Amino acid sequence: MAQSNAVFLEGNLFRHISVMSLTSSLGLMAVFLVDFVDMVFISMLGNAELAAAVGYAGAILFFTSSFGIGMAIAAGALVARALGAGAPSEARMRATTTLSYGFAFGAVFAGLVWVNLGALVTLMGASGETHDLAVGYLRIIIPSLPLLLIGMVGGAILRAHGAARRAMYATIIGGLVNAVLDPILIFGLDLELTGAALASVAARVAIAATALAPILRHYGGFARPTPNEFSNDFKPIFALALPAILTQLATPVGQAYVTRAMAEFGEDAVAGMAIVGRLIPVAFGTIFALSGAVGPIIGQNYGARNFGRVRRAYLDGLLFTALVVIVVSALLYLLRGPIGALFLLEGVSQEIVFLFCGPLALAWFFNGMIFVSNASFNNLGHPYYSTWTNWGRHTLGTVPFVMLFATWFGAAGVLIGQAVGGVLFGLWSGWLAMRVIARQDPPAEPRPFQRQARLMQLFSFRR
Repeated sequence: MAQSNAVFLEGNLFRHISVMSLTSSLGLMAVFLVDFVDMVFISMLGNAELAAAVGYAGAILFFTSSFGIGMAIAAGALVARALGAGAPSEARMRATTTLSYGFAFGAVFAGLVWVNLGALVTLMGASGETHDLAVGYLRIIIPSLPLLLIGMVGGAILRAHGAARRAMYATIIGGLVNAVLDPILIFGLDLELTGAALASVAARVAIAATALAPILRHYGGFARPTPNEFSNDFKPIFALALPAILTQLATPVGQAYVTRAMAEFGEDAVAGMAIVGRLIPVAFGTIFALSGAVGPIIGQNYGARNFGRVRRAYLDGLLFTALVVIVVSALLYLLRGPIGALFLLEGVSQEIVFLFCGPLALAWFFNGMIFVSNASFNNLGHPYYSTWTNWGRHTLGTVPFVMLFATWFGAAGVLIGQAVGGVLFGLWSGWLAMRVIARQDPPAEPRPFQRQARLMQLFSFRR
């Protein structure tokens, strides 16, 4: 039986945010944890080039997944707004057309990336054996991008309905598939990076299948759009999806620059950064989940024109971010020794990982602020604010600071500069989000009528 209630219009907002974020993050962290274990397995092979290849490949995979994240943001916002406005049939149609457009354009995007992999990996700064390993790894994974996109958009549709737990199950199952196949393919069949890539493809198949199943079973399934309905939905979908995709592309572009800057300090430095890249989503998966958690809550209340709850949801999202970052940063600091031992770290690799597990982890509050603010922009009709904020953070907020701090502190300075830029743009995003929310909330009485009322009072007094 279909469920279409707008569940976020009532109840404690902090509780909604906590439940949505924690359940979503469990699913995300299941996938990220498998990526982390991949890195452990690759490190156990004792080949620094393999670990560096995963680092280069990871930046490009982030680039390709940005398309799926953008389409998921559009689907989540449109479905949540329709549900909040009491239009479940419109929500069903928007879910269908967004998923269809996403799959089609995702396939084209994956094809373009696949034929240009050699140039992209070279652009990242890889060369020699590391370059060839990264290209071979990516040639296996990139064709599965449309399947990943189905899983992402399907999860966003479920979260828009308030079904964070069912969205979580999809990613957990994908993580389990990857976790089971990894040791079999990497070690059992001695496939090394090829085995890791094949396990990732299998996981994407599992995520896509398990994300679609509950939509079909519990939330009305999908509509059968006519050509006119596809045409009518193109504009509202891509009015959100295009800026969202552009927003997400900023992150891998910034990360590509950071990877290239780190490459100047050798393969050990890139390997250390690759380990940090696997630690971040495992440690801060809850923060990554915030956009998907806060977005539907803001979207439903915006659709219902409940602006007081929109503001409260934003502020509660920031409070939740602060609590998570403080707890996780303390745990990372306490566990930095065991983490170093797990990866057999020494020299510059150890320096980079220990730096992240120390003060730099606290700077993730400001990244979380950007995530919450971007979710607000996307659901309140200002998606290009997210675009400019993210591009600013990963260009003006990355390049000059990385260059400056790398000159002062070497490889560690690359991460320090990246963090400093994040602080500045996090504060900027918070200020801008509060202005947007204030503009959405109309005054209790239109200003012309307020002036008329004051004149009437004055006239009555004089009489």
